[in-house]
Amino acid sequence: MESMKSYETLTSPAQPTITSGEPGPRVVMVAAYRFPHGDAMSNRLLQLARSATPPGATTLIVNDWPDNERQPELFALPPELRLITLVAAGGGSRLRRWLRRQSRPLRVLKALRQAGVPVGEVTAVCLPLGLWNLTTWIVLRLTMRCPLTVDVLERHDPRQFRRGRLTPYFIRHRWHSFLAARLADRIIAISTTLQRRLIRPNRPVLVVPPQVDCADYRQPAPSSLTKSLRLLYAGTAGSKDHLAAVVEGIRRLPEPERQRVRLTIAGMTQEQAAAMSDLDQGAVTDLGDQVIFLGRVSRERVLAELRAAHFSVLVRPTGGYAEAGFPSKVPESLAAGCPVLLNHTSDLATYIDDGREGIVLAGPGAHDVRDGLMRALTLDDAQWWQMSRRARERAAAFDYRAWAPTVSAFVAGARTEQDHVSGQTDVRPPRGGW
Repeated sequence: MESMKSYETLTSPAQPTITSGEPGPRVVMVAAYRFPHGDAMSNRLLQLARSATPPGATTLIVNDWPDNERQPELFALPPELRLITLVAAGGGSRLRRWLRRQSRPLRVLKALRQAGVPVGEVTAVCLPLGLWNLTTWIVLRLTMRCPLTVDVLERHDPRQFRRGRLTPYFIRHRWHSFLAARLADRIIAISTTLQRRLIRPNRPVLVVPPQVDCADYRQPAPSSLTKSLRLLYAGTAGSKDHLAAVVEGIRRLPEPERQRVRLTIAGMTQEQAAAMSDLDQGAVTDLGDQVIFLGRVSRERVLAELRAAHFSVLVRPTGGYAEAGFPSKVPESLAAGCPVLLNHTSDLATYIDDGREGIVLAGPGAHDVRDGLMRALTLDDAQWWQMSRRARERAAAFDYRAWAPTVSAFVAGARTEQDHVSGQTDVRPPRGGW
């Protein structure tokens, strides 16, 4: 594992300053997350910042801490990254929160000035789609003389929301997507589906799937398959992931095989799952202690659960948002040597071959899950270990080191082999790239 250096979480106005002999920030990443406390968005920011940092340079992350969230703590960051955390009093009226969002680019510029970072030293600025609006574009365009890159991770569907197209969040999301496709200098898309939607003449789009640091993951250590088949779902399902199909698939197994399956759900309590996901509480009750809810847990606990699991499970509908996004839990599972049991959506077919890195389901239905589980239950330990080894080998395609040359050149304004090719599907870096 690479050496890590402790950095204090810095809050405005006590900003870091550039010291003599220290490489000045070349890339600025702007975000508004609980960074880097382990959620998918923070993990995306961390690894993208590492891959976007040119050799010998520094990337400065300016993070606008979310309202009404627990204050940031001390943590360790890689030495090539620096962090400024902007913390303001939480809460307030909707107008106050709106003004805070609109003033974000001005507060970012103020933080850079207080940190002693001349605007002329910044070679690139990157920010997520949720922070891209007209105010941000105008302010950064007038002050920064460098490429502005937007990182696009999803495209929501109206059916994901109770009020459909009238949902304010959905309207804002589609408006930001419209602006990004027309105003950003460069776009990073998480999938080829998003790439095809966002591409415009002279508007380069680079596909970068979720990234991991393979050095963070230890060797897997599950129990023997002869005892039980241990499944893991990590995350908050919401409307994206079909947990009901997983549970029903287990219930449809013949009794002897059914008794061997254990499903752990990390990220939600049973009550939260009932409110947030499609889980049928009657089905969960029917399985008794075969389904375990851990609630919200630390990243370290998730990694421990991945080490102990035989398969992580992911069932999503075909089309729509599932095709546009790319589930970050898949690269994380592969890096942990935990094969995946899933159906193909998005670009997953590019990375997951049936019987190698996991078991690919024929579809998202409960009967598809049942058939996949029957296959998993026929594996012996030697076959599983071979699948686990192949999963770890495939994870190298997601390691940030493999993407660093391409991403760092792209955000700085250089062209890449696939940054504006519509319909590009093979976006994997060469094997052994880290």
